[in-house]
Amino acid sequence: MSADGERWVLLNASPDIGAQLRASPALWPRHGLRDSAIEAVVLMDSQIDHVAGLLSLREGSRLQLYCTPESHEDLTGSLPLLKALESYSGVSWHPMPLEPGGGTWHEIAGLRLQAVPVPGKAPPYSPRRQAETRSDNAAVLIEAPASGRRVFYAPGLARVGEAERRCLDGCDTVLVDGTFWTEDEMVAAGLGKKHAADMGHLPQCDGPHGPGMLKALDACTARRKVLIHINNSNPILDEDGPERAELVRRGIEVAFDGMELEI
Repeated sequence: MSADGERWVLLNASPDIGAQLRASPALWPRHGLRDSAIEAVVLMDSQIDHVAGLLSLREGSRLQLYCTPESHEDLTGSLPLLKALESYSGVSWHPMPLEPGGGTWHEIAGLRLQAVPVPGKAPPYSPRRQAETRSDNAAVLIEAPASGRRVFYAPGLARVGEAERRCLDGCDTVLVDGTFWTEDEMVAAGLGKKHAADMGHLPQCDGPHGPGMLKALDACTARRKVLIHINNSNPILDEDGPERAELVRRGIEVAFDGMELEI
């Protein structure tokens, strides 16, 4: 994301970040072979799929990394990526502690960001995996100063309670967890033994744990509602399927590679 088209902030760093950068001319070097338009990286958590791409950013300038103390603990302990990066670009850590109702607003590359705690799970490798806390999973509120509009970005969301509803309703655009269509999707497809709740994700459909993401988005007042972080087992990826038709009927979008949003 960028406020000026020159300085960019990454939200998470997935394993395919190299391919993403090559497909995005705005992020290509401008002032030398190892120049980068990436001003900072903001992590929602320390899940491997959200942090492995940090290693692909090792050859540029020192990484400006924003994350929670819990994520930093994982990335210097159980999965010591940040220690490894000190032998390359190095990392400057900017703590983003999670506070009920939201904490400090951070000014990053012309944007304002606030980390907010949301229900979820610590990574499987983390010693906190079995502890049900609100400190291992973050979402971010992003404000574009030029327009005053806000975006809610939450790729991992286990439940939508009152605090999450307030975030959703206060934004122009919401980008939320679209991992699974049903609670037992992975089990029913023979792809695993875990249910959506076991992995910290709220499915789109209602399930044994209560209303799904569709109900939450139906009640949301945001202008644009976009599902992100979609698992390859999710039938909403079939553009001609009934599940996609249901989303269209409800005014809910499905994110795709290369999608651009202007706020």
